[in-house]
Amino acid sequence: MYLANVSTSHPVSFILLGVPGLEAFYLHIGVVFFVVYVISVVGNITLLFIIRIDRSLHEPMYLFLCMLSSIDLVLSSSTAPKMLGILWLSSHEILYESCLTQMYFVHSFASMESAILLAMAFDRYLAICHPLRYTSLLTKQVVVCIGLGSLGRAVVAAVPLPVLFKRLTLCKDNVIHHSFCDHMAVVKLSCSDTTLNSLYGLMVALSLVAMDLVLIIWSYIMILHAVFKLSSKESRIKALSTCASHICAILVFYVTVVLSSVVHRFGKNVPIHTHILLANVYLMLPPLINPIVYGVKTKQIRNRVMKFFAFEIIGRRLYKA
Repeated sequence: MYLANVSTSHPVSFILLGVPGLEAFYLHIGVVFFVVYVISVVGNITLLFIIRIDRSLHEPMYLFLCMLSSIDLVLSSSTAPKMLGILWLSSHEILYESCLTQMYFVHSFASMESAILLAMAFDRYLAICHPLRYTSLLTKQVVVCIGLGSLGRAVVAAVPLPVLFKRLTLCKDNVIHHSFCDHMAVVKLSCSDTTLNSLYGLMVALSLVAMDLVLIIWSYIMILHAVFKLSSKESRIKALSTCASHICAILVFYVTVVLSSVVHRFGKNVPIHTHILLANVYLMLPPLINPIVYGVKTKQIRNRVMKFFAFEIIGRRLYKA
């Protein structure tokens, strides 16, 4: 279905196919996605709530964790509801403007997550390599500026994606072979020159996400250099243990992003449903894993959660009594 104004050649809506080739398993895939989404939402909201009510957790590391949880909530919520609609309700249609909005949110917040992971690496670098200057260098004002800078960078970087897409002429049908409005999946609908779109997408990936990863690796090289200078084994283990949760978050995010990108660009013989599932994994796995890892590995958060739920259970028992 297309607009009456043929000069734009923009469809009123697109059709998201979902996961072509796995239609027989839609119910089961939907159950998995639903469970992952619910755990992600509950986990990240719990983290935000615990950090909000406990003033002892109002430190740079936990403030960055709040930012990460907020980003994860947006990332998972920008795709999961529509994906479940496709899998369970056969709701394949998405309005043109809604598709561009989803595209913008997915790519901007993925870029933002990368920036916050870099900020958290910087936090660990200062805490281990310059512990005496940590509080003076990483003040709450600096944390806020880093958060706003990450937001601004992501917003500016993602704006050209829908703008560049609107200039294209869509002379194919309006069926997107994907479960969400991924930039390159939507661009494939065009029969005009998409070189600029592809180059800009690649430039953003290399200049933002890849550069963030390089700086994160460099931070951890410096951290390891400082840690192995410590005299006792216990001190080295204690220093590295403070990085364990962040390392898990880095691996979950960047491994899935890199794997999805490599398969997309070079896996010509890989089935399309594998491409689509990998794209969904890199959007839904970090929001699932991050609150679990930080909740389990971070002693302050773990203790606070246990105290909160213990207080709730005791309170309910007293109320019933």
